[in-house]
Amino acid sequence: MTLRFSRAHGINAAIYILATLGANYTATWFLPFPLFGQVAVGTFIFGITFTQRDRLHSAGRGGVYLTIAIAALANVAMSAVLDVPFRIILASFLAIVLAETADTEIYQKLLPYPWLVRVAGSNAVSVPLDTLLFSLVAFAGVLPTWEIVSLLFGETITKYAIGAIAALWKEGKFIWQTS
Repeated sequence: MTLRFSRAHGINAAIYILATLGANYTATWFLPFPLFGQVAVGTFIFGITFTQRDRLHSAGRGGVYLTIAIAALANVAMSAVLDVPFRIILASFLAIVLAETADTEIYQKLLPYPWLVRVAGSNAVSVPLDTLLFSLVAFAGVLPTWEIVSLLFGETITKYAIGAIAALWKEGKFIWQTS
């Protein structure tokens, strides 16, 4: 496993780790959608992580997995210190490890393709997987079924939207800008 961590990789890794921490801290604060669905405040933060992690691939697969591992462990430590319920800790750990691993492996297979294809392709799997894992482990038996379905809908839509915006922002500008 090769690590090629530059200053930019370090910044992207730090943003990724901090975003997972902020998202888990606010995972039980919900905002309703106007017609149907709801979203945790943390999802607005967590949506950034999918693309932030994709920005780490030029550091090598090892750099991506090292960052995922640090984020997962940091979340467990933060959650224990801040007395976050165990179900949130477990849900976060499982979602980070499993969904982020799936995303990483898909992204690696898409390396020959353009940036947006890689990001969209890997997010197409990791966003719903992350949402299902986290929501079901964190809230099954705690929230009524209709509320979990509402969360699954709202969380998925929000993560895709934020991930798309983050993917379009590259090197300090939106990718369609020429200067």
